[in-house]
Amino acid sequence: MRKSLLAAAMMAACACSMQAQTVVKHIQDEKAAIAKGVWVGDTYYLSGQLASPVTAADPAKGTQADYGDTKVQAASIFPKIQAALKEQGLDMKDVVKMTVFLGPDPNTGKLDFAGMQSEYVKYFGTKEQPNKPARSAFQVAALAAPWAVLEIEVIAVKSK
Repeated sequence: MRKSLLAAAMMAACACSMQAQTVVKHIQDEKAAIAKGVWVGDTYYLSGQLASPVTAADPAKGTQADYGDTKVQAASIFPKIQAALKEQGLDMKDVVKMTVFLGPDPNTGKLDFAGMQSEYVKYFGTKEQPNKPARSAFQVAALAAPWAVLEIEVIAVKSK
């Protein structure tokens, strides 16, 4: 009886040690304050994406960069998300969770969920890409970038 218990305990210990360790890989740039994304096993966590400027700043003319309203920023952010996922061998179909942070629209001072949604539907729930992620959306007083009215982060899982 004692030998069989000892054998069972040894087999259990061996089985535990043979389980695969979760691999964590940070996708980062030395100059950036945060990782662009982080792989945890087959799951990729993409950091929040902000819009690129519609028009660049021109210090000689004293003009600041223009990032547009919520709809314009969404039209900039969704392709950035798609490109970042593609760099990692993923696509929009692999997105399982999305978190959306919306600040007040610069033109109206109000939340413009419809502006974001009008771009979202071009990437999710389409005939070509029918998958829709789970999603949360939050109204925030402000985002870290003073010009930003929209930030989107996603979690994607590599299909096997």
